[in-house]
Amino acid sequence: MDAVDVPGSMRLVMPGNVRALDPAPAMFDAMLAGWTRQQQSRLLARKTIADRMSLLRRFALFNGTYPWEWTPEDVEAYFSAQMSGPLPLAHSTVRGQQSDLRLFCTFVTDARYGWAAACMEEFGRAPVQVCHDWNTADHVADYEGRPGRRALTYDELQALFDAADERVDSIRRRGRKGVLSAWRDAVLLKAVYAYGTRRRETAMLDLHDLRHNPRAKAYGRFGALEVRFGKASRGSPPKRRTVLTVPEMDWIVPLLTEWTAEVRTGFGVGGHPALWVTERCGRISLRRLDEVFSLVRDLAGLPDELELHCLRHTYITHLIEFGYPERFVQDQVGHRYAATTAMYTWVSDEYRNRLLEDSIRRRAERAGTRVGRGAR
Repeated sequence: MDAVDVPGSMRLVMPGNVRALDPAPAMFDAMLAGWTRQQQSRLLARKTIADRMSLLRRFALFNGTYPWEWTPEDVEAYFSAQMSGPLPLAHSTVRGQQSDLRLFCTFVTDARYGWAAACMEEFGRAPVQVCHDWNTADHVADYEGRPGRRALTYDELQALFDAADERVDSIRRRGRKGVLSAWRDAVLLKAVYAYGTRRRETAMLDLHDLRHNPRAKAYGRFGALEVRFGKASRGSPPKRRTVLTVPEMDWIVPLLTEWTAEVRTGFGVGGHPALWVTERCGRISLRRLDEVFSLVRDLAGLPDELELHCLRHTYITHLIEFGYPERFVQDQVGHRYAATTAMYTWVSDEYRNRLLEDSIRRRAERAGTRVGRGAR
């Protein structure tokens, strides 16, 4: 099959009338540039592309070879080294990197792009697929996240919120600066739990994302939360969803009312649209969100492996325990598949025992009904 002018093809990247003084690195750079173009045409995020380019350069540097020289043994050596260091990569990270490496090899070996023919002509060797079933990790588990990333227990959640409130009182008692910031942090953590938002979703919220819900007029403008920067699929814009304020979380309404009407204005942000603002009158950063959770978590004496995203896990778990249908929970948190919601759900022993007791009671009632009918 002849190469054609498709995004990422060799003809569009390498000038036909110029020969590089050092052809090997020039060919490698051109391959990376071609794959970048091909991924851009698929509307992949810049960070996704940059991460893949970085991986390929690290892989080439580790093995001291170029793509047309790569072998399956190189894959095994590289990832064996990544897993044997003091900080081994997570299983999901390894699988993701192997998948990226496989995609690159598929790209450069596709005859439509012309890279294999160009390498054969220049170096006498063509790139091959080096990632196979026997040297890459299988996706055998539904959930590959870190075991420590879990839902908080009710006691841990209460301890976290108490520590956040105590931090505000402590700063106020000592007459130190930072009362408004600590106040913001306390409300922010509670809001993350009350709506189950992800980190970026939280940071990108604006004031006008607070919405009325005609079916819950008592909540005013806090009856729903419009999430406009939900987690995107590859090549697609951020997903949008509306998270309804559930009755079990309605304690967040007076907190958000106080924050938006009184506390937030103390930052002097003027017309800035962000819901969560900083002392410098800007939008709170993702890094600051992590720092806030870590600080309050340590004050509460909770395990170090817990992180901000655990509040989202807790929200999902508690909605299930409150008896909400799985489809409702799925829509609230923006999961495309119900199986994803199930992965993130840890249901407490109390809830399971309650379901068991209800099942036993219903079975006993049915048995009693059958006995009664037989007697008649």
